[in-house]
Amino acid sequence: MHIKLCGLKTPEAIDAAIAEGATHLGFIFFEKSPRNVTRELAATLAANARAKAGAPKLVAVTVDAEDGFLDAIVKAVRPDMLQLHGRETPQRLEELKARHGLPVMKAFSISSREDLARIEPYRGVADAFLFDAKPPKGSELPGGNAVSFDWTLLNGLPSGIDWFLSGGIHAGNVGEAMRIANPPGLDLSSGVESSPGVKDVKLIAAFFDAVQTARGD
Repeated sequence: MHIKLCGLKTPEAIDAAIAEGATHLGFIFFEKSPRNVTRELAATLAANARAKAGAPKLVAVTVDAEDGFLDAIVKAVRPDMLQLHGRETPQRLEELKARHGLPVMKAFSISSREDLARIEPYRGVADAFLFDAKPPKGSELPGGNAVSFDWTLLNGLPSGIDWFLSGGIHAGNVGEAMRIANPPGLDLSSGVESSPGVKDVKLIAAFFDAVQTARGD
C-alpha cells in the first residue's frame, strides 16, 4: 500500500515519515495553506530526504499553478511527481506531463457518485487519482480540511486505476477506511498534526501502527 504524508515542513517530520515507511512525501506550494513551503525550503528538505535509505517519492502539490511557477518548483525541488489540486483539465495534464516529463496525480473532491464520474476524461491521462472530501463552506483550501466523505462511494471504481484515499484520515479511523474502501493508497496531512501545519512525530508513529494493525501485520 502507498502511504503519502503531505504538507511536510520540517526535517523531523520527514525523518519520522521515512522511518515509519511512507512511500510518498508531499510538499505544498499554495500560499493560503498553513502547510505552504517556499521552493528554497522544499529543495533543502527534498535533498535531505533523497539522502536517506529507502527514500520515498517526492510530490509537488499545486493548485491551478501557472507554467513559470511550476517550472521553478521542478527546477529547485526535482520532484518525482506533480499533484494537481485545482481545476486543471485533461489537456492541462497532458501539457504538464510533456513539459516536465513527470507523472501527474489529479485530485478530486468527492461527495456523490456524480463527482466520481468526473474522472472519466482523465483516465489514461492522469497517472494516479486522489479522492478527497469536498471542502467545508468557507474554506479556502481544496484539501487538508480534516473532513472525510462517504467511503462506500469508492466501491465499484473502475479497475486498473491507481488512487489514494484522502480526507480526515487518522489513526482512529484508518482501519475502517481500509475495510470499507480498500484503497491502494492513503494520503493524509491533518491526521498527523498537533495543530494546522504542525506535524507531530508521535501521531505519525501512531498512524503507521494503526495501519499495521488493520493489515494484521
